[in-house]
Amino acid sequence: MRGLMSNKNLLISSLIEHSSEYHGSTEIAHRLSNGKIEKTNYAETNIRTKKLAKSLTNIGVNIGDTLGTIAWSNIRHLELYYGISGIGAVCHTINPRLFKEQLIFIINDARDKLLFVDLDFLELISDITNNINCVEKIIFLCNQEELPKQHNIKQDLIAYEDLLNQSGTPIDEWPDFDESTASSLCYTSGTTGNPKGVLYSHRSTMIHTLAAANPDALNISSTDVIMPIAPMFHANAWGIPYIANMVGAKLVLPGRHLDGKSVYDILHQEKVTFTAAVPTIWLMLFDYLDKTKKKIEFLQRCVIGGSACPKFMIEEFHKKYNVEVIHAWGMTETSPLGTVNRPLHKHLSFSQEKKYDLATKQGRPIYGVKIKITNDNGDLLPHDGKAFGNLWVKGPWICSGYLNVSHSDTHDNNGWFLTGDVASIDEDGFMLITDRVKDVIKSGGEWISSIQVENIAVGHEKILEAAVIGAKHKKWDERPLLLVVKGENIEKSEIFDFLENKIAKWWMPDDIVFIEKLPHTATGKIRKVELKKKYENYLINLHTKSDES
Repeated sequence: MRGLMSNKNLLISSLIEHSSEYHGSTEIAHRLSNGKIEKTNYAETNIRTKKLAKSLTNIGVNIGDTLGTIAWSNIRHLELYYGISGIGAVCHTINPRLFKEQLIFIINDARDKLLFVDLDFLELISDITNNINCVEKIIFLCNQEELPKQHNIKQDLIAYEDLLNQSGTPIDEWPDFDESTASSLCYTSGTTGNPKGVLYSHRSTMIHTLAAANPDALNISSTDVIMPIAPMFHANAWGIPYIANMVGAKLVLPGRHLDGKSVYDILHQEKVTFTAAVPTIWLMLFDYLDKTKKKIEFLQRCVIGGSACPKFMIEEFHKKYNVEVIHAWGMTETSPLGTVNRPLHKHLSFSQEKKYDLATKQGRPIYGVKIKITNDNGDLLPHDGKAFGNLWVKGPWICSGYLNVSHSDTHDNNGWFLTGDVASIDEDGFMLITDRVKDVIKSGGEWISSIQVENIAVGHEKILEAAVIGAKHKKWDERPLLLVVKGENIEKSEIFDFLENKIAKWWMPDDIVFIEKLPHTATGKIRKVELKKKYENYLINLHTKSDES
C-alpha cells in the first residue's frame, strides 16, 4: 500500500521561491571587485532569477544543457545558481585558479554551451578562446557599457544585464521535472591527472541542504548572518547558498578579495555570525588581527574544512575571540558535507582541554551518510579510534560515478565511494583523517601521519605554515621531512624542542627545511606532489654528504 501524500519533486527552484515568499525582505549583501558592498534581498533576487530563466529559454537553452560559470562569489553568480538549474539545465561552476590546460579540459569535457564570466577573467578567456569549441556564447557579468570593446575572443559576447532584460518579464512559475535531473556540476581539483566531473542532481542537493542545516550539522537558522568564504566555484560554496535560501538567513557574498583585512572588514561591517573556509584563510585573518590588535565582535560559529584544522586554531578562535569552531569533512564527491564535529551529551562534562582534543577530529556522519574503514585487502577495520585504514563513504548525496568516465575504481557496486583518505573511527563514530593515501609516510613498515605533525608544528607562534612529506631513506624507505614557512626568526632546535613529547619519537622529522612559501592547489590545499618531486632525495643527499665528510 502506498502512502497518500503529495509526490512533489524536490527541486532547487523551490528554495528561492520559499525565501522570496517568506523572507523576501531579508538582505543579501555582496562585495564587488572594487571593494564596494551592494545590497539586495530575496524577493528582488527571485524576480531577477526568473527573468534570467525566461531569457535562457528564449535563446535556446534546453533541459540537460550545461552552462559554465567563471565567477567570484557575488549576486549574479547566485542568480545563475538558481536560474540555470531552475529550468533543468546544469550549472557548471568552474574554478578559475586551475591551470589553463585544466580549464580547457573541463569546459570541453562538460560540453559547456554558454560561459558566464566575471570581467576580471577577460584575459583568462582570451587565452583559451580558441580551444573551447563547444562554447557558443560568452556572457560577461556586466552592463552593456562595461562590455570589452577590444578583444580577441572568437565566441559571441553578450552583456549579462542585456540578456537578463531580453525577456522583459519573469517566468510565471518554475517548471516541474524529475528530481533526479542533473542540477549542477563541479570538477575535482585534479591534483593527480585531469579533474573529474561530479554531477549533482536536484534530489541530492535538496536532501544535502535539509541535512546540512539541522542543529547537529551546521545549525543555521533565519536569525543568522551567513557568509561562505569557501568560493561559489568550490563544491558549491559547501552548499551554503542553498541553505541560506531554505532558512531565510541574511546572506553575505565576499567576492574576490579574501586576504585578512578584507575578510575582517566584511565580517565586521555585515555583522556575520556564521562563516566557513579552509584553514589558510584563518591564518591570514589571525595575522591581520595580531598586527592591528582588532577583535572579532559578531562572529559566533566558524566551519573549517578542506584541510585538517590545527588544534591551535580551534583554541585561538575560542580563547581570544569566543568563536566556536565546527570542524567538518567532505569532498566535491560528497556534495560536499560528510561529517561534522558536534559533541555528544557525554562530552559536555569534558574538561576544556579534552574538548579541544575532540574538536580536532573531523567529526561524525550527519544523517544520511555512512562511513567505514578497510585495510588494503578490503577487510573491515574496527571503529575503536586506534585502527586506521582506507576511508569509504556512502549516502544519497555521495557520487556514484564521474562524468564521462565509464569505469571508476573508487566506486563499488554497493554505493560505497573510496575517498583516498586514511582515517580512524572511534566507537561513537567520530572520524579522524590521518592522511591522504598518497601522502602517508611509510617508514620501516610503520605509517606516520603527516597531517598530525603539521598541525602540531603550525601551533608554534613563529611558524606560519608547515608541510611534512616522506623523503627517501636508505634504511627506512621513507622518513618525515618538515618544511616550514617562518613568521619570525626561529632555529631548527626550537622546533624540535616544541615537537618533543607531542609526537612519537619515531615520528620526529629527520630534518627541517625553511622555505619562503608553500605551493597550494586551486582550493587552498598544500600541493605535496610538487614538494615531493623537489625534496624526495633530500635526506639521501644529506646523508651522502655526511658520509663523504
